[in-house]
Amino acid sequence: MSKVKYYYDPDTLSYRKIERKKRTTAKLVSMFVLASALFGFLFVFLSSQYFESPKEKALKRELMNLQLQYDMLNKKMDEVEIVLGNLEERDNAIYRLYFEANPIPEEQRRAGFGGVNRYKDLEGYDNSKLIIETARRLDIVQKQIVVQSKSLDEIAILAKDKEKFLESIPAIQPVNNEDLTRMASGFGNRIDPFTKVRKFHYGMDFTAPRGTAIYASGDGVVKRADGSATGYGKHIRIDHGYGYVSLYAHLYKYNVRKNQKVKRGDLIGFVGSTGRSEAPHLHYEIFKDGERINPINFYYGSLTADEFSEMLKNASLENQSLD
Repeated sequence: MSKVKYYYDPDTLSYRKIERKKRTTAKLVSMFVLASALFGFLFVFLSSQYFESPKEKALKRELMNLQLQYDMLNKKMDEVEIVLGNLEERDNAIYRLYFEANPIPEEQRRAGFGGVNRYKDLEGYDNSKLIIETARRLDIVQKQIVVQSKSLDEIAILAKDKEKFLESIPAIQPVNNEDLTRMASGFGNRIDPFTKVRKFHYGMDFTAPRGTAIYASGDGVVKRADGSATGYGKHIRIDHGYGYVSLYAHLYKYNVRKNQKVKRGDLIGFVGSTGRSEAPHLHYEIFKDGERINPINFYYGSLTADEFSEMLKNASLENQSLD
C-alpha cells in the first residue's frame, strides 16, 4: 500500500493531504513504461551481443563439433589417399605390367568433375570452404576406388587365364645357343647389307648354318607358312593369342603347315637364306597388337642371366644386318 503524503498549509495552520493529479499520474506511468521498454531493449541488445542464450550455446557447440568432425574426416582421407596411392602404384607398376595390361593414366584416376557446379548448395555458409573441399575430396576418392576396383576385376580375370597366357607368350630363343654362329643383329637402326643405308631393323638376326633347327617360341596356331611376303622369303607366322604373333623368316624349309597347332619348343622349320638375305640366318620378329616390339625382352624361358647379358650387349651394337 502506497504511503499518503501531507503538506503544511500556513493559511489554515493544518496539514493537508497531497492529492496527485490524474494527468501527472498518467505522465509518470507513461515515462515509467517508456523507460522500462528502453531498458528492456538495451538489455536484450546487449545480451545478444555479449551473452549467449542456452540455444545459441548449444548451436555453437554443435557447429564446433561439426567442424571437428570435418577436420577428422580430412585427416582420415589423407590416410586413405596414401593407401590408395600405394595400391595404384603397385597396380600400374606390378600387377598390370605383369599381365601385359596398359597402365591406367594418372589423369584418369584423379579426374575431377566438370560441368555444372555440383557444390553450389554448399556455398554461403561460415564453413563453406571446408565443407566443399571435403565433399570434393570424397568424390575424387570415391572415383579412385571405383577405377581401382574395376582394374582389380580385370587383373583377376587375367590371373585366371595366366597359366594359358604363360604357355602361349613367346618366351624362348627360336634357335639353340649351341647351334648359333653368332647373334648377328638386334632390334633398332642398322646398316642395310644391300644399300648400305642406315635404317630400322624390326627383328633379331641369328646366324646359323643352313638346315639348323628352328623352334616355336610359344604355344599357338600357324597362320602362315609360305614365301609370298616381300623380303621374308620362306617364313612362318604363329598366332599366340593375347595380341602376340611371332615371325620366322628366310627359312630353308618348313616342318609345319597353315592352321596347325604348335607347342613351345616344337620344331617348325630350318634356317636358310631365302628372300632378301645375305647369308644363312633366322630373322625373328614379335608383334604385339599389330606393332613390332623388341624380341630381346622375350627370352626369359631359355637363357641364363649371363647369356642374356651377352645377347643384350651384342644386340645393342649398330652393325650391319643380314636382311
